[in-house]
Amino acid sequence: MSLKSILAAKGDEVISIVPTADLAAAAELLTKRGIGVLVVRDADGGLVGILSERDIVRAMSENGIAAMQSPISQVMTKDVSTCEVNDSISSVMERMRKGKFRHMPVLDNGRLAGMVSIRDLLKLHLETIREHIHQIEASFAEFELMRL
Repeated sequence: MSLKSILAAKGDEVISIVPTADLAAAAELLTKRGIGVLVVRDADGGLVGILSERDIVRAMSENGIAAMQSPISQVMTKDVSTCEVNDSISSVMERMRKGKFRHMPVLDNGRLAGMVSIRDLLKLHLETIREHIHQIEASFAEFELMRL
């Protein structure tokens, strides 16, 4: 399995917002879509940041309810870690672990191709482990039959 197959299964839709929108609009969009992160894009569709629920909580803890009127550009993470569709699952998981973040935009030749979460990667990892266990069990059963 690859990042391409994850995106093919979950779809390539990336929910985004402009940096001039306020945090209240971002919180409403996150809630409406049931997601934890928004990609922040400029007018040309270029990736300029990422805004997570944690960013909103941090802004509110620092500025109270007034933070909800702040533009996303003041709160978003500007130095966004991205990966390429051909990167290995394990390397992406390791970067997420080291960076302590849960979502990563996936690029395909510099174009935003989708978003993966640590949940997506762990699900794939668990499915791979289950498949290996099944293969080992089948091999063991075959070996037992041969011994009889």
